[in-house]
Amino acid sequence: MKGALKVEDAATLVPDGATVLIGGFMGVGSPHRMIAAIAALGVKGLTIVANDTAKPGLGIGKLISAGAVARVITSHIGLNPETQKKMIAGEIEVELVPQGRLVERIRAGGVGLGGVLTATGIGTEVETGKQLVEVDGRRFLVERPIRGDVALIGARQADYNGNLEYWLTAHNFNPIMAMAADTVIAEAEHIVPVGVIPPDAVKTPGVLVDHLIGRAA
Repeated sequence: MKGALKVEDAATLVPDGATVLIGGFMGVGSPHRMIAAIAALGVKGLTIVANDTAKPGLGIGKLISAGAVARVITSHIGLNPETQKKMIAGEIEVELVPQGRLVERIRAGGVGLGGVLTATGIGTEVETGKQLVEVDGRRFLVERPIRGDVALIGARQADYNGNLEYWLTAHNFNPIMAMAADTVIAEAEHIVPVGVIPPDAVKTPGVLVDHLIGRAA
């Protein structure tokens, strides 16, 4: 099996201060065993890039509660009051990014683009401090690409070569994040022989996956 690790060993690959891309949508498609193991290690100073911070005790919410997170780049924190309290108290820096812009910034990081052009925010305080360009007479903000040190990816199924299949809203961020990190760690609900996942269902090819979390004991 490609790069198979115990979840406890995989968690040690996420050091203090790392930028971590975590897939999922309110916990759906998130790698829950990996998140719990990282929280248990007492890692500090993480920058988390994710669609949301889930809820207290659920998914990324465990990292928030554990005090592992220094900064969040996300689209939504409305369902996690702990994230809100820590932001207000100055314990966590929160950069709120509209969902479409966030995923495109990650995609840009994954495919080597220099940034994303968007008209959203032109003429508002959003443009403060950002580079502006003009294309065909229209003004755009330049949003910088996002890459991570580590991407933590939850999948419905993986085969022994690390090919991944997703489900439901896990399709939104997981395939993009798997392209945009130096190390990609995948946690699948089921690990199956090569050939079980139809080729058309593979959304992340195994060549992008460095480590696959083995089955729970």
